[in-house]
Amino acid sequence: MEQNELLTSMVMELRRGTLVLSVLCSLDRPMYGYSLLSELSGHGIPVETNTLYPLLRRLESQGLLESEWNTEESKPRKYYKITQFGSEIREKLKDYWRKTAESMSEIMGDQ
Repeated sequence: MEQNELLTSMVMELRRGTLVLSVLCSLDRPMYGYSLLSELSGHGIPVETNTLYPLLRRLESQGLLESEWNTEESKPRKYYKITQFGSEIREKLKDYWRKTAESMSEIMGDQ
């Protein structure tokens, strides 16, 4: 495997591992899928639609998100928002993220 291909594959693995936390941190206010894609992309986290929508459905089935259809506008949109349970899980994930980032900084010699 070529170096660039290998690096691209590894970067995708890292992003996949952080996507759940990124989504949970972005949904304090209701957002529909495309607006969430734009939000994440604006923060340097590009996500494909075929990755995001199944993830949103999975997080909803786990009780971390709830959704509601808005049919008042010309185009009906499904809005997602974090639940109380999702907020609790998010805070625990954030703590774990911080501890992991600190450990990684030590391993990489950044401190």
